Amino acid sequence: MLPPRPSGLPPSLFLASSDARASTGNHDPGMNSDQNRESPAESANSRDTWPVIDAATQVKLENQKDEDGYYEQSVTHRPASANKVSLLDIAREQVDIISEKMYLLPNEYLEELKGRLRGMLEGNGGPQQRDELLFLQRLVQTRSDLTAKTLIKAHRVQLEILVAINSGIQFFLHHSMNLSQTALIEVFVYKRCRNIACQSQLPAEDCHCEICTNRKGFCSLCMCVICNKFDFEVNTCRWIGCDSCAHWTHTDCAIRDKQIGTGPSSVNGLGSAEMQFRCRACNRTSELFGWVKDVFQQCAPTWNGESLIRELTVVSKIFRLSDNTRGRQLFWKSEELIEKLKGGVAETTACRIILTFLQELEMDSSRSFEAGNNGRTIPPQEACNRIAAVVQEAVQTMGVVADEKMRMLKKARQALETCDHELEEKAKEVSELKLERQRKRLQIDELESIARLKEAEADMFQLKADEARREADRLQRIALAKSGKSEEDYASSYLKQRLSEAEAEKQFLFEKIKLQDQSSRSSQGNDIGDTSQELYSKIQEILKSV
Repeated sequence: MLPPRPSGLPPSLFLASSDARASTGNHDPGMNSDQNRESPAESANSRDTWPVIDAATQVKLENQKDEDGYYEQSVTHRPASANKVSLLDIAREQVDIISEKMYLLPNEYLEELKGRLRGMLEGNGGPQQRDELLFLQRLVQTRSDLTAKTLIKAHRVQLEILVAINSGIQFFLHHSMNLSQTALIEVFVYKRCRNIACQSQLPAEDCHCEICTNRKGFCSLCMCVICNKFDFEVNTCRWIGCDSCAHWTHTDCAIRDKQIGTGPSSVNGLGSAEMQFRCRACNRTSELFGWVKDVFQQCAPTWNGESLIRELTVVSKIFRLSDNTRGRQLFWKSEELIEKLKGGVAETTACRIILTFLQELEMDSSRSFEAGNNGRTIPPQEACNRIAAVVQEAVQTMGVVADEKMRMLKKARQALETCDHELEEKAKEVSELKLERQRKRLQIDELESIARLKEAEADMFQLKADEARREADRLQRIALAKSGKSEEDYASSYLKQRLSEAEAEKQFLFEKIKLQDQSSRSSQGNDIGDTSQELYSKIQEILKSV
C-alpha cells in the first residue's frame, strides 16, 4: 500500500499539464526523456508534475536571443506601470524590490496575477502560453540569488508564484493552500517534497542512495524512481515497491524501461525463470507473482468492475512475456477475465475466480517443487509436514477471503436493511404527499369556484356601473337643457317686468309733465316752455336707456 495521497481537492489543482511545464534538466539524463514519457495506458492521474524541457526547446531558448524579447513581451501581456508588477518582473527582478512593490498592491491585483499563472499551468492557451511558461521557468531556475536567505524577504504571493513556476504545480496558487512561508521556501530549494500530501523532508527517511542524493526534489516515499512523478493511486498493481530499499516505481514505467523481465527463481529452488522487477535505486530484484497474489488477496474484494479490469490489464502487461508455465497461465487467465468482465460478468464472481486461480497456481508450484526435488524420495513425515503447511496456508487464505466475504455480506445486509427502512420511510412520505396533494387539489378547486363567483360578481357590478353611468349622462343632459331654458325664461320675465315698469314710469312722468305744462303755461310763458322742453328731453333719454 502506498503512502497517503492528497484528498479533498481535484488532481488538477496539484498537477500541471505535462505539455505546459518545463525546466532546465535537474534530473538524471534518462529521466523524463521522450522515450520515458507517459504511455496512453498509464493512469490518467499519473502525470508529470516536474517541469521538463526538451533539448530542442532548450537550444531554441538559449541560442536565439532575439526570441527572448518576444517571450518577454508575450509574458507581460501589457506594460506594468510604475506601481504594479507582472509575472516577468517577479521571475527576473530582485526579491526585496518586488516584495516592497507587492506590499503596496491591492489584493485584487495579486489574485489576478495568480489567476494568470494558473491559466498558463493548465496549458489551455496553446503553444504560446507553453513558451511563456518555459521562459518564466528558465528565468527562475537560472537565477543564483533565489536562496533560502533571500526568499525570507519575499511577499507571500510572490513566494507562491515563484514556487508554482519552479515546480509547475498550480496548487501552490490555490486559496486553500495553507503551507507556511518556511515550508514554501523549503519546497523551492528542494528541501521538502512538493507533493502536498507527503511534505516529507528531503531526502526522505535520510536515504543516501544515488537517486535520492542526486535528484533535486525527489521523494522516495511517493514518487516513481524512473519518471519522477507522483499520483493518487493506492491499493493497486500500478505501483511496485522494492522489497529491499522501499522505493516505488510505476509498473508502466518499469515495463517501458525494461526493469521487468524474466530471471532465475529464488523461491522454489529449481532455477526456473520467472517474472521479476529490478529496482533502479538499489539494483536488486523482487519476485512479481507473489506480489500480484498479495495485492489481489488484500485489495481485490474492494475493487469495482472498472478497477478490476484495470488491474487485470496491468497483470496481463506484466506477464505477457513470461516464459514459465505459471506466468503464461496467469496472463491467459487475466485476458479471459477481462473479456468476461466486459461481457457482463459480476466483479464478485471474477474476483473469486482470480483469487482461486492464484491459490491453485501457488499450490501447483509447490507440488512441482516437490516432484522435481532431484528425484529423491521424501520421507512420509516430511511429505505430511509439507502438505500440512500448504493446506494450512490455503486454509488461512480461504479464511481471509471468507472473513472478507462475511464482512461484505454483513455490510450488504446492513445496506439492505437500511434500504428497506428508507423504502418504508419513502412510502410513508409518498402517502403523505398524496394526501397533501388531494388537500391542495380541494383547496385549489374551492379557490377556483370562489374566483369564478367573484368574477361573475365583478361582471354584474360592471354592468350596473355602466347603466348608472349612462343614467347619469342622461340626467346631466336633461339638467343642462332645463338649466338653459330656465335662464331664458328668467331673462324674458325680467325684461318684461322692466319694460312694464318703464312704461308705467313713462306714463307717470308724461302725465306729470302734462299737468305741469298745463299749470305753468299761463304763468311762466316762454321760460317755462324751455324748461318743459328740457324735461321732455331728459324723459326721452331715460326711456332710451331703459
